[in-house]
Amino acid sequence: MAPLTATPTTYDVSEIGTRELNAALQSTAAPAAVAVVEPAGAHALACGLDAPIDVRIEGHVGYYAAGMNQQANVVVDGNAGVGVAENMMSGTVRVTGDASQSAGATAHGGLLVIEGNAAARCGISMKGVDIVVGGSIGHMSAFMGQAGRLVVLGDAGEALGDSLYEARIYVRGTVASLGADCIKKEMRDEHLTELRELLGAAGFDADPTEFSRYGSARRLYNFHVDNASSY
Repeated sequence: MAPLTATPTTYDVSEIGTRELNAALQSTAAPAAVAVVEPAGAHALACGLDAPIDVRIEGHVGYYAAGMNQQANVVVDGNAGVGVAENMMSGTVRVTGDASQSAGATAHGGLLVIEGNAAARCGISMKGVDIVVGGSIGHMSAFMGQAGRLVVLGDAGEALGDSLYEARIYVRGTVASLGADCIKKEMRDEHLTELRELLGAAGFDADPTEFSRYGSARRLYNFHVDNASSY
């Protein structure tokens, strides 16, 4: 995300509360820069935005921060609770610390960057979002991932990509185990190019050749009795 270029309007969550903050953000016309202070782990901050504005939240946030984001560029200077950027459609959400479970769940588009670690089920049911994690991710990440890309600079927990459809996964570190129908795949030139672009967009300086690619074996698209034990 580019640095804020305008003098930001500042909102204090401790003074106006979540409902008033979100109403103010949703009515902000672009271009604009907004600083949100004293979040104190409040839930559902900066949700439902639908304009290309810059929002910087100065502190930790609770559940579902920046959910349903469209167009906005949101930075959380701290850690995020469950479901950050849930159902995001476009724009950018960046967490400078760690994220709890289900980061980027069901998200259709945009870019989610987590500079630290992400807990279990990162990218669950992702539907087109790009997620780049600077640290490691927990178990069952990208479960039922349908589309989009998940990039992990650290390690991945158990059952990575379980019941995966067409989402693509890149991991630089170790993978504890792969879920049903997820397999390691060849890293071809087009994948190195794609990964290099994703790393650059997220602001990470890493060598794409150090990553492994994982994807769907495409055995579970339709029920087959021979695969019954995998369902």
